[in-house]
Amino acid sequence: MDIRKTFKKWAAYQQTVRELTALDNRQLNDLGISRTDITRVARDHASTL
Repeated sequence: MDIRKTFKKWAAYQQTVRELTALDNRQLNDLGISRTDITRVARDHASTL
């Protein structure tokens, strides 16, 4: 895998985790996400890049 693509995926993962952890539980619930799902959601998002 290309190092640029790896970095892009890592950056997307980090940004997604940062944005989701900034939300409160009610906002996460509105999205259908629990706190324990954040890393999975971020990993899934980064893998689509």
